[in-house]
Amino acid sequence: MAARAHTPELVIDVTGVTKRFGPKTVVNGIDLQVKRGEIFGFLGPNGSGKTTFIRMLCGLLTPDGGSGRCLGHDLLTEQAEIKRHVGYMTQRFSYYEDLSIRENLDFVARMYAIPDRKHAVEQSLERLGLTHRRHQLAGQLSGGWKQRLALAACLIHQPQLLLLDEPTAGVDPKARREFWDELHRLTGEDGLTVLITTHYMDEAERCHRLAYLAYGNLLTCGTVREVVESAGLSTWQVTGPNLTEVARALRGREGIEQVVAFGNTLHVSGRDAAKLDAALANVRHPAQTWTRARAGLEDVFISLMDTAKDNFA
Repeated sequence: MAARAHTPELVIDVTGVTKRFGPKTVVNGIDLQVKRGEIFGFLGPNGSGKTTFIRMLCGLLTPDGGSGRCLGHDLLTEQAEIKRHVGYMTQRFSYYEDLSIRENLDFVARMYAIPDRKHAVEQSLERLGLTHRRHQLAGQLSGGWKQRLALAACLIHQPQLLLLDEPTAGVDPKARREFWDELHRLTGEDGLTVLITTHYMDEAERCHRLAYLAYGNLLTCGTVREVVESAGLSTWQVTGPNLTEVARALRGREGIEQVVAFGNTLHVSGRDAAKLDAALANVRHPAQTWTRARAGLEDVFISLMDTAKDNFA
């Protein structure tokens, strides 16, 4: 079969990408396309294959099956070239804690053999608001400032693609918001492309498009609206007294796929609206308020996870 022509607007364009470790298939035949300038969210539970997929994209792992291109370079044969143009931010802080911010950035600049290292470091410090902390040891930084240092290091060689693996885990909400503001600035002004994994639904909603991975399989892909609509969930929102008893009574009934508490409300969902309504017929209490609600991303992903468990676990 002839190879599919690569479209220049596609920064990531892969077909059937598969990775096995021994008898276990960790990534199972994934097809994915990411356009230039996109922030693409990659979601899924721990152990779903997200990190393995990212490591194949940036040339750290070789796929066992499938084909594709990253930044126009072949995923199987041009891994060294891919590495030169990708910035990869790992889940764990991976810089030297006994070196200062400036010293860490200078070390990374040496690794990439950047010609004018001093200028590149100064530019990176200024770009991420790190200039006034340049002499502070990395080990003394809070989570948010470590995150900024890691992002500065990823950007110092001016990559065309950022691969960010749960970069905001353990970071406070203000630092997370600032980080995402910076990502949107980078894609909007510099044309950078970002693929990011996250467990936060508010972050997922800030992505241009997103995909959900479970047990190594890609379950859905599209904009937030497309993902929610394709799930086909019918949802009721319940407020009022005795919600714990209501939840207990509803779980396990035919037509009800999930009952999830969100603060002082319950979300009751199912894919078959008629069966869902029938299951609720004798449960509603006059003191409670039942209203139709639009399913949210969290509702959808819980449903997808349950479906994946039945089909792939």
